[in-house]
Amino acid sequence: MWRVSGYARDLLLTFVPMVFVLGATTAAGRMRPGSEPLELPGYLWLIGAALPLLLVRRFPLPVFLVTGSVVVAYYRMPYPDGPALLLPTIALFILTRRRGPLVAGITGGAALLAALAVYFGTGGRLAANTPVGLLVVWLAAVLGIGTAVRNRAAAVHAARERAAEHQSRMAERERLLIAREVHDVVAHSLAMINVQAGVAAHVADRRPEQAVAALLAIKEASAAALADLRATVAVLRSGQGLAPAPSLRQLDDLLDRARATGLRVEVHGSPGELPAPVDGTAYRILQESLTNVVRHATDPSRVDIHFGRSDGRFALAVRDDGRAPQEAVAGNGLRGMAERAAALGGRVTAGPVEGGFEVRAELPAEEVS
Repeated sequence: MWRVSGYARDLLLTFVPMVFVLGATTAAGRMRPGSEPLELPGYLWLIGAALPLLLVRRFPLPVFLVTGSVVVAYYRMPYPDGPALLLPTIALFILTRRRGPLVAGITGGAALLAALAVYFGTGGRLAANTPVGLLVVWLAAVLGIGTAVRNRAAAVHAARERAAEHQSRMAERERLLIAREVHDVVAHSLAMINVQAGVAAHVADRRPEQAVAALLAIKEASAAALADLRATVAVLRSGQGLAPAPSLRQLDDLLDRARATGLRVEVHGSPGELPAPVDGTAYRILQESLTNVVRHATDPSRVDIHFGRSDGRFALAVRDDGRAPQEAVAGNGLRGMAERAAALGGRVTAGPVEGGFEVRAELPAEEVS
């Protein structure tokens, strides 16, 4: 959209009214019988009243006082009447927009009283020909219009700020979602690859067939990670949000990758049918829990996974028998699990238990008959 620059706006705000006032005043001097023509000094007075408008947006109060004083002086001289009052009107309007109706009202009221005192005291044309009430209405109208425009501009600015803040929050939310997705995919796959690489290196000379099995597991884990990352990046590039969430229907593949590291994984209960958001969140929590067992537990041999439902809540517990630290350190994995659960109105707790470590998640879920 084409927009006028500040300098060009100042020029328009000054020279368009000035040309109009000069032209209208010149025409009035020629058309009214008995009226004095507008001579060079009159032109200079009107130009002098208009030129301060070049600075009105930066210094609205001084410009209004200067412009108003020059116009008052012009009306006391024997030159044609004309719309010179337009010039202080513009200055008062800008003053109201910039400094508010209180400052503009006090300044405008004081200026009007001073002008009336001058004219009533000297018998000027304003006192003879112009009702005082009309000037009061003029002052109130300029202040009212300026205040309305000021309030409108403030409302538009506030709406833009709210929109920008909302957009910033949405961008931050998307950034966190992307970070969690990439972390879950990469951390899980790299943890499995790391364990299998260690197995392959340890048994390469003595049991080559086990080394081959470990390398095949590495190949499968890396292929799955690359596929997940490609899907996520492709969706991000398309601007359509994140890739489709995983599901506990992929539970067997997830357990197979965990068992390939040598863990004995036992499943108790069944997740059943879950709403899609809960299903995807439960999968990621289970995936990250198994990743933490592989990466952080000391000599784990068994992992028990419990699924359950109670009072419209879905419960997931992952417990290992590895020696755990005395308290859980909230790294990216545990923090990501807690954020995922909280986004759905659920919660995640994690900490050492007798003989190991347990992650427990509770998520809202409708009962499925």
